[in-house]
Amino acid sequence: MASVLVVEDDQFVRSALIRHLTEASHTVRSVGTALEALREVAHFRFDVVILDLGLPDLDGAEALKMLRGITDVPVIIATARDDEAEIVRLLNDGADDYLTKPFSVEHLSARMAAVLRRARSSGEAPPSREIRVGGLAIDPLRRQAALDGTALDLTRREFDLLAFLAGRPGVVVPRKELLAEVWQQSYGDDQTIDVHLSWLRRKLGETAARPRYLHTLRGVGVKLEPPRESQP
Repeated sequence: MASVLVVEDDQFVRSALIRHLTEASHTVRSVGTALEALREVAHFRFDVVILDLGLPDLDGAEALKMLRGITDVPVIIATARDDEAEIVRLLNDGADDYLTKPFSVEHLSARMAAVLRRARSSGEAPPSREIRVGGLAIDPLRRQAALDGTALDLTRREFDLLAFLAGRPGVVVPRKELLAEVWQQSYGDDQTIDVHLSWLRRKLGETAARPRYLHTLRGVGVKLEPPRESQP
């Protein structure tokens, strides 16, 4: 059972979501505006937020940014928009997953279960030893990472991805394994991985065309290894 905040201004859709989630034994609160959602998150603890983008007072994308400023609660975007660039932007801005309307209650349940598994997994005690790969230093216990002595400002998912790959230096990790271990999903869109890899590369000062630490092997997977100049 989870505590869920539904942010949806369409009363019909909102009622249907509340009914389905309640029948599934979840505790549900619901609001119809972005400002109400921010107040709810500030005063109550939720396990997951289902956020509609077409809100009357503030675009959902802006609401997402504001939510991320005060909480790291998992957020599933529910939207009628299917523009790829916008979906990528939402993932970059901190969305954990998204659903394109109309969607079935079974699909929503599966996505919620995956997001909640990821959240529970990230709350488990991490290994205590520091991981070093070249100039990268990763502290799983404190969830901190630095490159050449400079702290990296990473999102939760970026840190999880970096730490997982750094724990297997030089090993090509298949994308399916990344989805299973980092995102706790048995299936998913490769775009999710590509978005986070791209953002992580920028913070490491590299690009896909000129990689230093992160190397993608087309059709195989991803590996992290020290730059050639730092290898013996």
